[in-house]
Amino acid sequence: MSRPLQRVRVVGTSGAGKTTFARRLARALGAPHIELDEVFWGPGWVKRDAEEARTDLRARTAGPRWVVDGNWDSRLDGALDGADAVVWLDHPRRTVMSRVVRRTLWRGITRRELWHGNRESLANLRHTDPHRNIVLWAWHHHAGVADRYAARAQAPGSDVVRLRGPRAAERWLRAVERGR
Repeated sequence: MSRPLQRVRVVGTSGAGKTTFARRLARALGAPHIELDEVFWGPGWVKRDAEEARTDLRARTAGPRWVVDGNWDSRLDGALDGADAVVWLDHPRRTVMSRVVRRTLWRGITRRELWHGNRESLANLRHTDPHRNIVLWAWHHHAGVADRYAARAQAPGSDVVRLRGPRAAERWLRAVERGR
């Protein structure tokens, strides 16, 4: 990456560690951190109106620096096209599945609020619908997320930084924290 990072989007499968990574990156860059899940989910796990959410996102990313984590490609409609880089946490399925199971169990047990009063429930693990069970969502969407960002990474003039596995992600993040 030749130009300095100011506006970065962090993507990857559920359980890849996007939010944790993005928080560290935001601190290193002195930038605000924005979770797309917070922007696009309303109270009661109801998806916000897409245009209202995009207006909110554009307001949050109006400054010169930001780090945004999350996918939500079908609802962005160009709202993050100004990113200097898209950092793709391309972790193996076994890694993300281990992480998403641990995270879901922890959130279900502690009932920690995520945003807007929303909390994960252990009862959701009984559902066979991936839209209601984040573990199944991660399993079913891993390959699709990988295909989508691999295609984007191969495009001419790509803005994708592909980090294959947690060690590569940690090395890249430490380099940014050290100021390269």
